[in-house]
Amino acid sequence: MNINVSIIVPCYNQSQFLDEALASVYHQTAKDWECIIVDDGSKDQTKEVAKRWCDKDSRFLYIYQENAGLSATRNTGINRAKGIYVLPLDADDKIADNYIALALSTFKKDEAIKVVYAKAEKFGSVSEKWNLKDFSLKNLSRNNMIFCSALFRKSDWERIGGYDENMLYGWEDWELWIAMLKNGGKVVKLDNTCFFYRIKESSMLTGIDKNKADYLLNYLNVKHADFFVKHYGTFQDLDREIILLQETHKEQMDSEKYVIDVFFSKFLGFSIFGKYKKNRN
Repeated sequence: MNINVSIIVPCYNQSQFLDEALASVYHQTAKDWECIIVDDGSKDQTKEVAKRWCDKDSRFLYIYQENAGLSATRNTGINRAKGIYVLPLDADDKIADNYIALALSTFKKDEAIKVVYAKAEKFGSVSEKWNLKDFSLKNLSRNNMIFCSALFRKSDWERIGGYDENMLYGWEDWELWIAMLKNGGKVVKLDNTCFFYRIKESSMLTGIDKNKADYLLNYLNVKHADFFVKHYGTFQDLDREIILLQETHKEQMDSEKYVIDVFFSKFLGFSIFGKYKKNRN
């Protein structure tokens, strides 16, 4: 069988959720996939759970490595991938059974498409729709709106050097999308709910404190300075804008009427000077 999609499942001590994730892969309506489970030095039952699925279906493959982190683990799996397209899937998440089929159909429509993702829902300790901003490069420069389980070509992953293993604490998918898309390429969001993101009390993302966030943002700003300057301007531009805002704010705050009006509009819901003028007219 030709392999169109390689699903990469990194797993580090998530064996209690792994069955659900792999079952969602197994039930895909598209059949031309392989699933590579990369065990990143787990101390739980990850190997046993993975082996059961490998015995059940030869499209599952299990790989073990010493603990190296999420980016390195995904890269290990993708290096072994035989598919044209890659779908990362964390071991505690799930996908809808038609996700791969819909994505492959979408890629065939336009060679310029680089990334396909879908609507999403949260489950676990929270059950709700996951409302993400629409994709644009401007929005991507502000925050990530494409979850990690989007499909992309392996050739694009190779072109940018894979997941950046310097993203030690997370946000590696945000960096990947910036690297992959900043110089062009279309992104399509399917009008179907195809991804289910598990919410837990403790996770890698919830463990990102200020120091880690500062490290990640500083690293992104340096590596992709061209991208951020394009959407925000130079540091000199930003400095001038800040000075202008400070001067404008100072002039406004020096006005007693302005201060009073801000108070009434913020806490009482109307502008007293605007109301006075309206009544006078």
